[in-house]
Amino acid sequence: MRTHLWKIASVSLIALTALAACNPTEPAAPAAPAPEAAAPAAPPAPDYAALLTASDRPADDAKDDAARKPAEVLAFSKIMPGQTVFEEEAGAGYYTELLSHAVGAGGKVTMQNPSFGGGGQKGIDARTKDGRLANVKGSISQFDKLDATDGSVDVVTWFLGPHELWCMKECGGPLGDPAKSFAEAFRILKPGGYFVILDHAAKAGEPPTTGDTLHRIDPMQVKSMATTAGFVLDEESAILANPADDHTKPVFDPAIRRHTDQFLLRYKKPG
Repeated sequence: MRTHLWKIASVSLIALTALAACNPTEPAAPAAPAPEAAAPAAPPAPDYAALLTASDRPADDAKDDAARKPAEVLAFSKIMPGQTVFEEEAGAGYYTELLSHAVGAGGKVTMQNPSFGGGGQKGIDARTKDGRLANVKGSISQFDKLDATDGSVDVVTWFLGPHELWCMKECGGPLGDPAKSFAEAFRILKPGGYFVILDHAAKAGEPPTTGDTLHRIDPMQVKSMATTAGFVLDEESAILANPADDHTKPVFDPAIRRHTDQFLLRYKKPG
C-alpha cells in the first residue's frame, strides 16, 4: 500500500513538472518609472492696479493714470515678479516706478535714456536718489547700443519711443540706427522674452520722418522693423486707441496731448 502511494506521488510530481515546463512563469512587468517632479509653480501676477496706490509712489505720477492706463499696459506686457526688465527711453520714470514694484526685490529694472540734453540723467537721479528703487539701475546709452549682455533680459519695453529714432530737430539726433536699434532689443532678450512697444500713431503710409515733425510713427513701420529683427508678433492691443485723433497734429498740441491714438504691440523672441 505504501509503495503504491509513493508511485502515485511520483507520477503526480512528474506531471506537475511537465506542466510547469509547458507553461513557464512570465517575468514580472517592469515597474513604472517614478513620475517626474512637477515644475515649481510660476509666481502669481502682481496686482497691477494696487501698484498705482503704493504709499511711496510720487503723487504727481497719478495725474496721468487715467490717460495712460498703466495697470492695463503692465498686464499686457506680462510683467512678473523676479523678472529682469530693460526699459528703453524711460524719461522721468513714470513707468520705472511701477516696473520696480512689479518685479519686486527679486527682479531688476534698467532705466535707460539716450544721451541728449541731460534730461535723461536727471530723470534717473530723481527716481533713485536717497536709495529709492533699489532694484533699478540707470543707463545712458543710444538705442543701437543698449547696456545689457546677450540674452539677459525677460522683457524690453519701449513706451512712446520708436518714433524718436527720427527725432532730429529737438533731440539732437540721430539717437541710433533704426535697424540696429531693433536688433539690439532682440540681442539682449532671452529666448521667449517679450519686446513691448507703445507709440503715437501716424497716418498709414506716412514716412518715419513724422517722428521728427509730429513725434508719431506709422505702426506698419514699427511692425516691419520688428519682424526684420527676428521678432514674432504675439499680440496687439487697442486699449490706448483713439479714433477721434486725425493723426495730423503734433503730440504736444494741447488739442490732443495725452489723448493721441496709440498702438500697443507685444512681440516675442523665438526660442
